[in-house]
Amino acid sequence: MPDTLASARPRFSRFLPTLLLLLTVFGPISMDLYLPALPALTAELGAATSVAQLTVTTCLIGLAAGQLVAGPLSDRFGRRGILLIGVVAYVVTSGLCAVSPSVELLILARLVQGLAGGVGIVIAQAAGRDVYSGGALIRFYGRLTVIGGLAAIVGPLLGGQLSTVTDWRGLFAFLAVVGAALLVAALIAFPETLPAGHRTTGGFAQTGRDFRVLISDRDFLGAVLSQGFLYAALFAYLSGATFVLQGIYGLTPQGYALAFGLNSAGFMVFGYLAGRASERWSVPGTLAVGIVVAGLGALGLLAAGVIALPLWVVIVSLLALASGVAITSPPATTLALADYPQLAGTASSLLGMVRFGFGGVTAPLVGVAGAATILPLGVVSVVAVVLAGAAYLALATRPRPVEAAPAAVADLGKPPPGTPEKELEQSLASKGQA
Repeated sequence: MPDTLASARPRFSRFLPTLLLLLTVFGPISMDLYLPALPALTAELGAATSVAQLTVTTCLIGLAAGQLVAGPLSDRFGRRGILLIGVVAYVVTSGLCAVSPSVELLILARLVQGLAGGVGIVIAQAAGRDVYSGGALIRFYGRLTVIGGLAAIVGPLLGGQLSTVTDWRGLFAFLAVVGAALLVAALIAFPETLPAGHRTTGGFAQTGRDFRVLISDRDFLGAVLSQGFLYAALFAYLSGATFVLQGIYGLTPQGYALAFGLNSAGFMVFGYLAGRASERWSVPGTLAVGIVVAGLGALGLLAAGVIALPLWVVIVSLLALASGVAITSPPATTLALADYPQLAGTASSLLGMVRFGFGGVTAPLVGVAGAATILPLGVVSVVAVVLAGAAYLALATRPRPVEAAPAAVADLGKPPPGTPEKELEQSLASKGQA
């Protein structure tokens, strides 16, 4: 593939990696920035608590669905146009959230806000696949893990700080300003990374065929399913940690913030290290290590639900769970996208949809037995990590027979000899990673 980045707009090339990282932020941070102000929102709009919580659920659904739609569209029409449409929609819907007169309108606006936010995530991953290859691609996905995961975890903390100077409407106005700044940056510094000659054709029928090609690939399916189950455990942690640490172990809000900050730091550090380990050691090996680390954390939480354990055991277990998920993200994203340069948007959309979709389904299960026990969090986390490990062992590490690679895969996904994509494939193979 030609160097589209340099040929499109070379004077802005040094800004593009930073912009791609920032594009992963506004989707996840939209989901939970306003959570500290949710009680005030509920009271002002006169809504039931369960109805107000739908503003979180619909945003999560939107983030999953937005990626599923935007990825194939960007493969067909290019990255830049789809991205600009998504960011404009994000700015408009964030402003609509800020002025919503009723909870029903806010729920609808949050759905569309999530759809628009998902565009940034999928375009960042796909454009990175357009621009990078080899070790640079793995390092890029490591950085995406750090920034995207940090945004999802730090969102409530930032919202809490902003809530001291503004109300919930001001928080949505803040998101609109963030979106406007990203729109200006995208207009200036985001070139078209997918040339017309490399785009897919054929409409919805071709999109369906592309999806079938991807899910028939054992490496792709194993990587995606393992990520889905691991993110289910992560979202269970995000939804249940406040009840566990404050409600059961009696941490003050400041103590909870410190514990949350520790996990944020762990997510960042281990996400970065995983990118380096994937590049220098082994992509599937790093993925396996992450699953094991997450499993140890999940077992610690399960043990705390069965017998009384000190607070430090629970905090270390939560740290291990979050860090393990961070470790798996760069290698899993590489496995999912490396073989499909022309379907990078579609592949990224499936990966993102499964991550957020599984997380959205799992998060409410943590509260099924009430807020007085940690056991549901332990059970959900262990089951999710076990399923992630099963997906990895059954699919990602199973040898792929030659006859299992259909012609459609060669036509749509596999790079020809001599291209940067082929170099990545050969590099992974030489290290026992392909």
